[in-house]
Amino acid sequence: MLAAMEFTEVVRRRRMVRAYDPTRPVPPEVRDRILGNALHAPSAGFSQGWGFLVLEAAGDRELFWSVTTEADEAEEADSWLSGMSAAPLLIVCFSHKDAYLDRYAEPDKGWADRAESHWPVPYWDIDTGMAALLMLQTAVDEELGACFFGVPPEHIPGLRTVFGVPDGFAPIGVVSIGYRMPDQKSPSLRRGRRGADEVVHHGRW
Repeated sequence: MLAAMEFTEVVRRRRMVRAYDPTRPVPPEVRDRILGNALHAPSAGFSQGWGFLVLEAAGDRELFWSVTTEADEAEEADSWLSGMSAAPLLIVCFSHKDAYLDRYAEPDKGWADRAESHWPVPYWDIDTGMAALLMLQTAVDEELGACFFGVPPEHIPGLRTVFGVPDGFAPIGVVSIGYRMPDQKSPSLRRGRRGADEVVHHGRW
């Protein structure tokens, strides 16, 4: 096992990686550490309303890409796809809203009507996103590359069908993981990182 990085270094080095070495699988013990850390994400009421579909076998990964992408994608998308589809590990992150509605209908919470109006934001999605962030950070700590990306809405039914996803679980995104290959940074990075003076407000806005 590699020595762990300092946390600040993990944060500094984290970036979305879009090209992977297809010849180097992620070791099982590393995969398990990534998933184990994800399970330490916070969740409202300790509801833990999430599920993770792990795709490692070549056939499973090929099936994923076949049902979530179009055959006639543009050249730019194909370039993205050629790098991303080489990732030896995909983890599809699902949120489970009912787990939260059920949890907060229990006596110690008391929202017996299970109404979504009690929730100012969809915490089931937020908490699952935090689990995905822990995966991204753990990948960096393991000297791996990773990327979080979404599934186009029109492809979600096919994804659910071919992998037997139960009703009530919604895919909020996918984490691709593997050993990095040289890739092109997103052109969006030219926008620059907004400084604390632009986004942090002390005392009042």
